[in-house]
Amino acid sequence: MTTSLLSEEELLLRNTVREFSDQVLAPRAAKHDELEEFPHDNFRDIADLGLLGLMVNEEYGGAGGTTKQVAIVSEEIARGCAATSLIYIVHLTLCTHFISHYGNESQKNKYVPDLVSGKKIGAFALTEPGAGSDAAAIQTTAVPANGHLVLNGTKTYISNSPDAGVIVTLATHDRNLGYKGIDAIIVDGDSDGKTVNKLQGKMGIRASTVGEVVFNNCHVPSTNLINEDNLGFRQTMEVLNASRISIAAQSVGIAQASLEAAVDYAKNRSAFGGPLSDKQAIQNMIADIATDTEAARQLVMHSASLKDAGLSYHTEASMAKLFASTTAMKAAHTALQIHGGAGYFSPIPVERYFRDARVTEIYEGTSEIQRMVIARNLLKN
Repeated sequence: MTTSLLSEEELLLRNTVREFSDQVLAPRAAKHDELEEFPHDNFRDIADLGLLGLMVNEEYGGAGGTTKQVAIVSEEIARGCAATSLIYIVHLTLCTHFISHYGNESQKNKYVPDLVSGKKIGAFALTEPGAGSDAAAIQTTAVPANGHLVLNGTKTYISNSPDAGVIVTLATHDRNLGYKGIDAIIVDGDSDGKTVNKLQGKMGIRASTVGEVVFNNCHVPSTNLINEDNLGFRQTMEVLNASRISIAAQSVGIAQASLEAAVDYAKNRSAFGGPLSDKQAIQNMIADIATDTEAARQLVMHSASLKDAGLSYHTEASMAKLFASTTAMKAAHTALQIHGGAGYFSPIPVERYFRDARVTEIYEGTSEIQRMVIARNLLKN
């Protein structure tokens, strides 16, 4: 990122996280990917840096901050370990921010400090076997009974859930009401009636644990309902719109890591009497991914700046997510191609980048959903 576009505070933040990413996260990434285990060491280190408190009020242990700062951190973490960046984004933007922005004082005081300190890991349970992109079609129910909400249903592909101590869960109190019947509920990780089945075998982002969350008469105190005014779906859409900026930033981080790997390899690999970097075909490939990566970064920063200014940003967030995820995939593909056969084998990082990049076009709203959102917003005006 062009440093002139960053304030002194933002530049310090970027440089701090970049150093941490290069020196701590990147050396660990291949091993965590191979083991498909939650990187607790990475998570603790991120908590120690105070990064789990961004955009959270100081009274709950947070550090304040801006959407732009969260995007900067998300990109730099992804440069070193894309899986860790997803863990960070889900924990912060989907769980912690949901509670800190929409919860009541009791809920904030009970849950946010532990999330900010890293004592507890946060997750967000929306997707179901029959409801992914169509979030309004969720079938998990939350029925009031004797001061509790009784949850029944199944969530799937829930990031962080096998390790989570706090799960913001979307359920309906009346399926006939459609999206108007959807509530957001805080579920403790040790709640009776909740089972998490770890899902393995992912193509990429393998150190980010994912689970199927099954609720079988899971009793949750009624006081854990976030807002009682049938605003659960609206709040969820707002949180997802904001989180798309972070996922777009993650995509930029993967693209940037791919670009740096391609440049380094091209400069140091000799072929046909000289370095690859002397070949015009290689130069063109590098120029294209460098340009796309910077363009994606500017889309991310623009959408983040709009949100921080209190302006409409939903269309721009979808544009950023769409373009940045496409760029991540293109950059990883190009970097692998430049590496040739060497890039096809682990632990060469571009092999992991290629696998990690693919899912950015799927989660947090597929590329097709982003196009739909962009078109609808433009055509309704």
